[in-house]
Amino acid sequence: MDDEALADFLAVAAAEYQLITPEAPLPCFALLLGSAEAMTYHVRRVAFGRNARTSDPAALREFRETIVPKFGPAYENEHRGWWMDSHDLLRASREAEALGMDLLGSIHMHPDWHRLGPPSERGQTLSERPTPMDRHLFGRTGWPLNIICYLERRDGEFYHALGAWAPPPQHPAEGCQGGECPEVDLRIRTSSLMKA
Repeated sequence: MDDEALADFLAVAAAEYQLITPEAPLPCFALLLGSAEAMTYHVRRVAFGRNARTSDPAALREFRETIVPKFGPAYENEHRGWWMDSHDLLRASREAEALGMDLLGSIHMHPDWHRLGPPSERGQTLSERPTPMDRHLFGRTGWPLNIICYLERRDGEFYHALGAWAPPPQHPAEGCQGGECPEVDLRIRTSSLMKA
């Protein structure tokens, strides 16, 4: 992943993070644009879009009929979860194509909700690892690359950790725990150090 693409995401994620309240776990989500080369995905850019979680009929139905029954009433909160606006998804796909890139997957933020959330939800510690909801999302999209950015603030400073994941296998192999997502090695290309 190019460091410029990561910096673009972190800037937006930090701004969203600062607006989070115990009632509003605001998400931050972007698409990954780049190229697939042999066994390597190269993320060159991120593309943001609007969250249509509360306005898209398919999203409303998916949350009502699948997400809330499967993952609990916390997902009734309209601020929890992301559904990329279909117009923005199409725009990002066309942008990638015009630049000779592919739509590789997504990146989203996990805040330190165990510190920010309501007392009733502080027992679940988030990280850069996928939650059951993430595994569901990664399986549904089928995108080959899914990055989770864990973001926390301590003493006024932001810290982040990254994890990259493939979707869970369609048919879990022996020794694979159900719908676990295989981890993908993630390297950040630090271009500012490479220029002499």
